[in-house]
Amino acid sequence: MCINSADLIPSTTLNSAFRHTRPSKRHNLRISRLNRRRSSKNAKRKEKASLKAKLELKNLELYRENQSMIQENEKLRKKVILLHQENQALFSQLQKKSQLQSLI
Repeated sequence: MCINSADLIPSTTLNSAFRHTRPSKRHNLRISRLNRRRSSKNAKRKEKASLKAKLELKNLELYRENQSMIQENEKLRKKVILLHQENQALFSQLQKKSQLQSLI
């Protein structure tokens, strides 16, 4: 029959021995590095979300401005067409008058 080392030490002594051990400094450093990395990642994630929201807002503003420019452009295009037609009509009248005067 084999004798196990756990059989020799009572369980209360075994548990108390593990409870009182302190984690090593190396373990603490790893945890602090991990916490710093996590907080850094969280900060970067929040910064990205903030930047994304700002970009979306700016994009919306530019889209609205673009739409208003397109509408203004259409209005001006219609004005140009009307002025061009008026110019052609006046030029036609001028040609008729000049032809009548040349006949007289």
